[in-house]
Amino acid sequence: VKVIVPETTASRMVTKIKQLGADVEVIGKDWNEAHQYATALSKERDLPYISPFDHPLLWKGHSSVIDECAAEMAEPDRIIVAVGGGGLINGVFEGMNRNGWNSQVLAAETTGAASFAAAFEFDKLVTLDKIDTIATSLGAKQVSHQTLEQARKHQVSSYVISDQKALLAVDNFLDEYNVLVEPACGAAISYAYDGAVNIHPEEKVLVVVCGGVGIDQEQLRAYQSKLF
Repeated sequence: VKVIVPETTASRMVTKIKQLGADVEVIGKDWNEAHQYATALSKERDLPYISPFDHPLLWKGHSSVIDECAAEMAEPDRIIVAVGGGGLINGVFEGMNRNGWNSQVLAAETTGAASFAAAFEFDKLVTLDKIDTIATSLGAKQVSHQTLEQARKHQVSSYVISDQKALLAVDNFLDEYNVLVEPACGAAISYAYDGAVNIHPEEKVLVVVCGGVGIDQEQLRAYQSKLF
């Protein structure tokens, strides 16, 4: 397996992928440039290309989180999920469809990577000029077509916050649960910590907590030094 990652990928993540036996090549300043290179390489070598988010097999895998939740809880009023390219939220939509859930879905992003918010506002795919966020896992300039299509079929709203709020949520979550997650996940969990958000006491809110492999205490301190 040859894995193409952009320059925004942390060196420790490159090391982890290499430890699994993959051939890793770092190309491009963002995911889109890495994607373009990988797509051209796959055609040149006549090899299959697997997107990190835009593939039905990935959506099927992510959808199982809703199956697990449905086995443990009643249908929530709202589901909060972080959105980058759309793989996870596509899985959430698929799982909701399979379990007959009609919950409102809130798509969480950081300001510098809000490609879904742009697509949702204009009801068409929008390509961002650049990615400017510490939440690099959200760093796709355009969400998948499937994401926008499914959003049209569900009750969906957009929630966009600053990097600072996402990082504060990461810190709060670490203090409360002793679990360290990436800023991309912080975009979603920040909804529960944001004092400006009005959650009714009787409202059932499901927050999808995702992504901790790309951060450690050293990286957290680096983010804090940069933003605060």
